[in-house]
Amino acid sequence: MEEIIFPNQIRMFRRVRGVSMKKLADHLKMSLSAISKIERGYRRIDENQLKSLTELLNCPPEAIFVTEESSQPEVIKAWKTEQERRSKINAGSGLKTLGAGLRYLRGQKKLTLFQVAKGAGLTLSVYHRIEMGQREVEEKTLERIAHALGYSGADLQLKIYELDMAGTLDELKNSDFKSGLETSKGGYNDLPVSRFMMKNADSQEVTVQIYGMPQKDGSLVLDKKQPVGSVICPSTLSKEIDLYAVRLMTKSLGDFIPQRSILVIAPHAKVLDGDIVAVPVSEQKIKLVSVGVHTDGTWFYRTAESKAEVPVSFDVLKTMQRVVYIAIP
Repeated sequence: MEEIIFPNQIRMFRRVRGVSMKKLADHLKMSLSAISKIERGYRRIDENQLKSLTELLNCPPEAIFVTEESSQPEVIKAWKTEQERRSKINAGSGLKTLGAGLRYLRGQKKLTLFQVAKGAGLTLSVYHRIEMGQREVEEKTLERIAHALGYSGADLQLKIYELDMAGTLDELKNSDFKSGLETSKGGYNDLPVSRFMMKNADSQEVTVQIYGMPQKDGSLVLDKKQPVGSVICPSTLSKEIDLYAVRLMTKSLGDFIPQRSILVIAPHAKVLDGDIVAVPVSEQKIKLVSVGVHTDGTWFYRTAESKAEVPVSFDVLKTMQRVVYIAIP
């Protein structure tokens, strides 16, 4: 379950151990008022204070934090209300995506907040705010967090981007208070990863708009005025002109490419033997086929609907648009 930083169980442990509030205040060199605020969840403590507190109360740091399994419903409700208020500050920002991605990956690896914070050399309070999308993260800090999660910095950023594009982080971004770690939603939202998250992965990244509504005959209808999302492509495509992308979502290419793939098309790239290409059917309609060349130099294409080779004239060949990149979420 997700750990809740505040409110905490300090008061319970203090009473069980027979430690007065004054003794705890003296031990931490704090006022009685400060201790009261800490126990009620209105004030945070730093890593050194946490260590000193748990030594006095003879309990592990993890035991201090409330979880959804170990607390009363009204405590959880109060905490969620407060976190919802704070999260609105950064609603829609890249920090929310970053935080949701970190929470998801941490849950997959069955690591606690404390373990990742310690591995990254951060205080629990700071790392918690990063996961909640409430704190900016420097490059060096992100590298340390990535290492604590078992990734390189670039791999972590790319993984979070892929999760976001696949819609996996939607629930965590929209509701910061559910564990939801097993949840994976389909679709591609129009929320490309923030420049902050991807600037180190590829300094010349190319953002390409996604279009296309699948038809029953395996074709795609394109409305260039209504993109349905976007995808970030490697810098190797930065010199291509008029790039656009389509969501496959069809069996028009058979089973050798996952149906949910995103295909990036370069209208002016030279078509080669063995390419996947978009063939214009009408002004706003295309179909995706694979092309080939016979030994005598004549061209043909195949579709999944028919394995038969369809001859391609020179005029049709000139209209074909090459698929130059395939993104598989």
